[in-house]
Amino acid sequence: MKQKYLSEVIYQIFALIIVVIVVHAIYVAVIRPNADIIQQQQTMQQEADENYVPDRSLYIVLRDFEQETCIILFFWALSIIGMKTVRTMRERALLDRELLQVSDGTSILPEDTRHYARPVQALPEKERGFLLPRAILAGLHRFGTTRDVQDVSATVRDICDNESERLESELAIVRYIAWAIPSIGFLGTVRGIGTALGQAHQAVTGDILGVTVSLGVAFNSTFIALVTSIVLMFLLYQLSLVQDRLVMDSQTYCDDHLVRYLQVPGRSTPQANHDEVVQPV
Repeated sequence: MKQKYLSEVIYQIFALIIVVIVVHAIYVAVIRPNADIIQQQQTMQQEADENYVPDRSLYIVLRDFEQETCIILFFWALSIIGMKTVRTMRERALLDRELLQVSDGTSILPEDTRHYARPVQALPEKERGFLLPRAILAGLHRFGTTRDVQDVSATVRDICDNESERLESELAIVRYIAWAIPSIGFLGTVRGIGTALGQAHQAVTGDILGVTVSLGVAFNSTFIALVTSIVLMFLLYQLSLVQDRLVMDSQTYCDDHLVRYLQVPGRSTPQANHDEVVQPV
């Protein structure tokens, strides 16, 4: 388990490094040079024609440092979501397999738990760390120790609940990024408005170009931050939904493929005892 956490931390660090390098390279080589060219052309056309309305260019919208930071955080969160989605899909694949070879009409006795645990223990080490094998092995071990079906059901439910809480806590970094992106966009807004206010004396003389450029920085940073945050929250919600379904389906799998086959020899059901009482002598 510790090895899995360490591998996830290493993955997140390297993913951040790669995203920073790739996004910054694209900004340096493509976005900012094109934004500067388009900005110069629009400035020249505005000076030549007072009625000229510049077109909204995607390069100009994306070119500032706040937008670059938002995009870096977005793709970093996207890589984490992708990693967790792939792992969840691999765990769901186990739900389509018969990990316990139990046929209808067969009962699992406390003495048989080791026999039925062997196929699960024979799984690859990576798959044994998934939720479903852990829940099945814990249930079989509990049944062999306590010989109580209710304890098995409670054990499986506790493992699934703990897994749900763990999955929820591991998404904290993605939720933090989803909160940080709008905050960075707001910082860009404050910077742009502050720069525009600093150039107010130019607007009084009739030169409003600097003010409009600064206000463009403010609005563009907010726009990119909100768009990326909305998309990221949607993807985060979808991942959380898939993980919740995995936990519920794993618990249902254990109930259908394990708990209902468990039987303790010599222990009758309450209905059977009732029939024996009312049966005439």
